[in-house]
Amino acid sequence: MNTIDWLPAAVRAVATERRLKAGQTLFRQGNRTSGLYEIVEGQVRLVRVNRAGKEAVLHVAMAGETMAEASLFSASYHCDALASTDAVVRLYPKAAILAEFDRNPKAAKKFAEVLARQVMTLRTRLEQRNIRAARDRVRHYLAVNADADGRTVTLSGTLKDLAGELGLTHEALYRTLADMAADGEITRSPGAIRLLKSTL
Repeated sequence: MNTIDWLPAAVRAVATERRLKAGQTLFRQGNRTSGLYEIVEGQVRLVRVNRAGKEAVLHVAMAGETMAEASLFSASYHCDALASTDAVVRLYPKAAILAEFDRNPKAAKKFAEVLARQVMTLRTRLEQRNIRAARDRVRHYLAVNADADGRTVTLSGTLKDLAGELGLTHEALYRTLADMAADGEITRSPGAIRLLKSTL
């Protein structure tokens, strides 16, 4: 979603790293916030768990991205963070970032730009969630996320991660992709889906 280019050197200098095993918890909803995290290696997903124990995936953060930006302005985390794979994360302390924003308005402006891009991404996801038919939802995702060639969608995680992002069961996503491939609408390869027909 974003890189840490906006983070000043003074903040980077006080960062700490932590290694996580797949399935390990980084933080839980309600925990006191420490700061925001950069994913150095692997994948970490932000989730909320309902009373039935079902996970709703809010975001899957990949290497090079940051997550938990809202923690800078909140006393507690609003969701759980779980390692989807073995991962290395880097914590940038809340106090150091906020102090730097006070000293350095340019850094605060760059951070605002990061948040603005996140808002645009979230609006796209809301648009997708409002599409009722699974096939139309998948078509929308593929059209919005196609690479520069306009045809290839590089998957950042597993199909199960994608199903969570789209608000579908993984069975419904697998079925939909199989139907689309059978109809000549897409082809699949490891880590990518190629569009053979316009999806919108």
